[in-house]
Amino acid sequence: MSKKALYTGSFDPMTNGHLDIITRASKMFDELVVGVIVNPNKYPLFTREERVDMIQEVTADLENVRVDSFEGLLADYVNENQFHAVVRGLRATSDFEYEIQMAQMNACLFHKGIESVFLMTSPKYSFISSSMMKEVVSLNGCIDGLVPEIILKRIQEKYSK
Repeated sequence: MSKKALYTGSFDPMTNGHLDIITRASKMFDELVVGVIVNPNKYPLFTREERVDMIQEVTADLENVRVDSFEGLLADYVNENQFHAVVRGLRATSDFEYEIQMAQMNACLFHKGIESVFLMTSPKYSFISSSMMKEVVSLNGCIDGLVPEIILKRIQEKYSK
């Protein structure tokens, strides 16, 4: 049986930490879907379509990775699309506290047999967050090496307007 996993986030923007998790998770599952979450309570820098396009471009060399987007309850999307696992990245203990609560809630909502899988972010990316990347660029700081080159160019274009 083919194992299919979902890695979700707002990815506004995608960072090298995200790419690290995607690359590693893609080796663990037959298919990995990167799910761009649309959160109505957030005001993203990039549109849903821009985020999907950028992630597709960055992950084009990973044959078993595809990108999708969704709104609403994660459990509904997971159950409707027959995933076997949901991958989450952990940077610090503060992430763990939030993620364990979410995983326990999702365990009540997911169909039987769907697992939450946690991957520790590589130490060299553990301090990176999308919001930090946007803030640094908005203040004319350098984030070279912290986001994929494609993403860097798109962020710089957004802030140059």
